[in-house]
Amino acid sequence: MADLHGTPATRLPPDGWTGARDPNSGAARAPSRTPRRPAVCLAPRRRRAHNPRPVPPAPTGVRAVSDILESTPAELTSLPLIYRGKVRDVYGIDDRHILIVATDRLSAFDVVLPTGIPGKGAMLTAISNFWFERTRQIVPNHLDLATVTLEQALPDPAERARVEGRAVVARKLRGLPVEAIVRGYLIGSGWKDYRTSGAVCGIALPAGLRLAERLPEPIFTPSTKAAVGDHDENVSYEAVVAQIGAGLAAQVRDTSLRLYR
Repeated sequence: MADLHGTPATRLPPDGWTGARDPNSGAARAPSRTPRRPAVCLAPRRRRAHNPRPVPPAPTGVRAVSDILESTPAELTSLPLIYRGKVRDVYGIDDRHILIVATDRLSAFDVVLPTGIPGKGAMLTAISNFWFERTRQIVPNHLDLATVTLEQALPDPAERARVEGRAVVARKLRGLPVEAIVRGYLIGSGWKDYRTSGAVCGIALPAGLRLAERLPEPIFTPSTKAAVGDHDENVSYEAVVAQIGAGLAAQVRDTSLRLYR
């Protein structure tokens, strides 16, 4: 084989060939081993300086619950405002009746946010009325016992239209300082208590339960009914008995379990 100029072309030896040939055939011997590749020394990479992301500023406009409630004017002027919760306002009608208005205020983790959700009050009222109607055969409620209509409580059409769809007339009753809670699944504060003590509100549960697992049976796990701005706390059934008496505590527990089932 010749190159373009007519001179014999030079074949490059195979990689790793040492020039040795077989003494009998004259053929080039294969390399005895694969040649080592030259070592490459890599310079260490420079690490970028760690620049943590700046912490976002605290949200503005979040105020104490009492500040927001005190600075929000009452929606109705013809009836006295006798109580204001985080979401609902209560007006007095007479000695036996009250008007409960569900506002559009948004409450989360015992904080009333400065901006409400339009239509939220009407939705809350519709959901509550639905379940009061469905459970009236199990326990009478404050709506069934009322004998005054919304038109009688608010005769002014303009004022009535302001709260229509999110206001109900209810019988004035004595509230219990207990929040009746029934749990069918291990979640929320119940999961936290279970991980600490293996029990929820003093009720021992089987070992090895997982988060959000269904409980063998629904359990009554009451809590305190804290004032506005405070936190509810889980309590045992014995604590409820000590607070409201054994007979009433049993009635609250049994009725709550019936409603859940």
